[in-house]
Amino acid sequence: MPGGRIRNSAGGLRGLRVVAGRVAKRHWLFTTMMIAGLTLPVLTQIAYSPALVYIDSDRYLRGLSAQEPLGYLALLWPLQRAGGLAAVAAVKHILGLAMACALYAALSRRGIRHWAAALAAAPVLLDGYQLQAEQTIMPDVMFEALIVAAVAALLWRREPAAWQLGLAGLALGVAADVRQVGEVLIVPALAFALVCGVRWRQRLVQGVLVTAGFSVPVLACMTTQYVLNGHFSTTQRSTYIFYGRAAAAADCAALRLPASERSLCPPRRVVAALGIDGLVSDPAGPLLSYRPPRGMTITAMANRFELAVLTQQPVAVVSAVGRDFLQLFALTREQVPGSTRITRWQFQTTYPTYPPLITLRYVAQIRPGGSVPSVSRPLAVLLRGYQLHGGYTPGPLLSIAVVAGLAGACCLGAARRDHRTLVSACILTTGMALAVLLVSDAFEFSWRYQLPALVLLPPAGVFGFAALTARIMFGRSAWRDRPAVAPAAEAPCLTTEVITAEAESVQVTE
Repeated sequence: MPGGRIRNSAGGLRGLRVVAGRVAKRHWLFTTMMIAGLTLPVLTQIAYSPALVYIDSDRYLRGLSAQEPLGYLALLWPLQRAGGLAAVAAVKHILGLAMACALYAALSRRGIRHWAAALAAAPVLLDGYQLQAEQTIMPDVMFEALIVAAVAALLWRREPAAWQLGLAGLALGVAADVRQVGEVLIVPALAFALVCGVRWRQRLVQGVLVTAGFSVPVLACMTTQYVLNGHFSTTQRSTYIFYGRAAAAADCAALRLPASERSLCPPRRVVAALGIDGLVSDPAGPLLSYRPPRGMTITAMANRFELAVLTQQPVAVVSAVGRDFLQLFALTREQVPGSTRITRWQFQTTYPTYPPLITLRYVAQIRPGGSVPSVSRPLAVLLRGYQLHGGYTPGPLLSIAVVAGLAGACCLGAARRDHRTLVSACILTTGMALAVLLVSDAFEFSWRYQLPALVLLPPAGVFGFAALTARIMFGRSAWRDRPAVAPAAEAPCLTTEVITAEAESVQVTE
């Protein structure tokens, strides 16, 4: 009997190896990308110990803060206490791999060819800015992962089940708890739910399910903030958060302002020197050094100034936001005038610090999980060279994805029923990307805020091309090779049923 069990076990292992080889061969392009996607995080984890700490990381590391949503703490605190900052970074690297698997599986189940699905998942695996964000103690990767979870849940079937709609809404609600800008994601999710339904009653039910799932974590976060800090909102951000954008875009010479507000409109040289972030947060900047009239507050005067800019010079504000939005599609990654320095999102050959707050001593004294920061210079040089010299998603490629996604979404009225799922996928992914990017850019451009484009725009572009070719050909698209409802075997990262079945068949053959 023991010998029989050993032989069965050995046969099972051989069967699994055979099946794994078959799966790797069939999905060879994605497998190759996954190997590279696994190698890069390992090198990053070794290069920067225990993790990278940014200026705003302090808001999360020091405990509850009314200035930030509470969602990221749900990931940070348990991991920090269990394994320290290194464990937090490691889990975020795992989330990056999981996002790639989820995107590849979701696109494959929607009938997208393997090579196209692999290309759509490539940026989250190979982009150097994504890699740097995964190593940094900040909520951006968790925000991306929740978006991908929602997209995968909604696209897993031709017509999502009730639990999938609720789960997607729940993921988006938690995303709003992680980054407040996530609140806007409910709009494209609702548009998708309405498009997917055949009858109005079905559309209404689907919209209610998504909204209900979204509301639960948002209301929970708002209630917690009320109990802890006395305000019923996801964050207690300053009401003059839009001041930086308004001040940077305003033409002060043409702006009609009372004398008491004139100093709130800085000259061009000050805008160039401080940027939008400095206009709001620098103690010597025009806002924090402002002395309001008696009986007024800085917040009230900043609100009056913002309103004056919006009403008198709306074109200037819209143009400024548009220019920043277009920076994402530039050929190279360069410093955008007035934005946060791009060097903060690039690998450095020494451990980056931001005195007087974030210093080497600060990182060493973080409890729990902090340690003396160290850098493996050879690996750091390698990672920096990779990131700066082509290891990022080209802007023109993202621009093509936007155009394709929008064009595919416009096929809704003429789409045949079997192509409608592709069109709805375009609406979901393109809508989410444009919503989160434009709302972020409305306040301030930062390369950090562009990270959601890596998980939304490539799938949007692939779905767009598939919808367009399907519409033109009125039949089988060159981008599709299976029916919309594909078997679970097309999701090699997420399912094991087929692997188990094939392994059993190998044992029987033996």
